[in-house]
Amino acid sequence: MKRSCVRQSLAAAVSILASGAFAGETLTDTFARDPQSRWTFVADTVMGGVSSGQVVFENEGNESLAHLTGQVSTENRGGFIQFRRAIDGRLKGDLEGVRLIARGNNQPYYVHLRTGGMVLPWQYYQGSFEASSNWTEIRIPFSAFEASGRMLRSSVQPASITSIGVVAYGRDHQADVKIREIGFY
Repeated sequence: MKRSCVRQSLAAAVSILASGAFAGETLTDTFARDPQSRWTFVADTVMGGVSSGQVVFENEGNESLAHLTGQVSTENRGGFIQFRRAIDGRLKGDLEGVRLIARGNNQPYYVHLRTGGMVLPWQYYQGSFEASSNWTEIRIPFSAFEASGRMLRSSVQPASITSIGVVAYGRDHQADVKIREIGFY
C-alpha cells in the first residue's frame, strides 16, 4: 500500500514538472501542457468596459505559446484585456524580477502582479515591455514595477505574489502579443 502511494505521488510530481508549468523552485510556464487549466482570459467587460479579445494557446514548430489578441477600448471607463494565472505556493524572496520571451506588433504591453492582501480588482503592480516583431527575451526587475495606487507598498515583495498576468492596457489599440515563456528570475 505504501509503495502504491509513493508511486502515485512521484507520478504526480513528474507530471507537474513535465507540464512546463514549473522549473526548479520558481514558476516558469512554457504553455506546454494544458495551459487553459492554469491561465484565464479577463477583459474590462467585468467592470462595464467594452474591450474584447481572447487568448489562444498555439504551437509554432516545437514551441507552445499563448497568443493574446483583441481590441482594447477606453470607452465606458474600460481599457484592458489580459490573461493571467494564480501562483500556487510561495515564491522565493530573493527573486529579482519577471522574465518572459515575447513577440508582437511593436507595441507596449504590461505584466501585472497581484499580491496577498489585495482585494480590489484594480490593485496590482505593473511592469511594461515592448513586444517587437522578433522573439525577444525580456527581463523586468521588480524595481521597475509600479503600484497601481497609494494604498499599496511602493515595491513588490516576491514572496507575496499571488498571480501574474500579461495585459494590453490603457489606450485604444489592437492587441497582438505572443508569449512563449514567462516566469521569474
